[in-house]
Amino acid sequence: MTKEKPSFKSRVKSFFLKVLVVLILLGAFVLWTCSWTYSEGTRAGQLIKFSEKGVLFKTYEGELNMGGLRTGNAEDGLEGNLWKFSVLDENVVEELMKAEGKRVKLGYKERYKAMVWQGDTNYFIVKVEVIEE
Repeated sequence: MTKEKPSFKSRVKSFFLKVLVVLILLGAFVLWTCSWTYSEGTRAGQLIKFSEKGVLFKTYEGELNMGGLRTGNAEDGLEGNLWKFSVLDENVVEELMKAEGKRVKLGYKERYKAMVWQGDTNYFIVKVEVIEE
């Protein structure tokens, strides 16, 4: 009995199928690990900016002025203590739009890495509380 050797075409097809399976598994693993919450907490300050931005992927981004000053690089000197964040939840988006310019306490979750369609930062707001003065 002689064993037939697989054709070149079937070997190439088999190779690309294996590569495709590995790439799909690797992509799924990356998406899964990037959704892990690295840390969570709250930050308080004045909501100074909130907007939707992006060309291909529209994301919601904001800035919180936490008060005080910090030193920038040598050319800029002092700058405000700003914290940038992203938002995924539409209900949180509505709350933040109403709270712009007010003092707020924001609950957040930090992820290892944000995908480009999620936002520019790794910090995602999950809760908004307006601080009444």
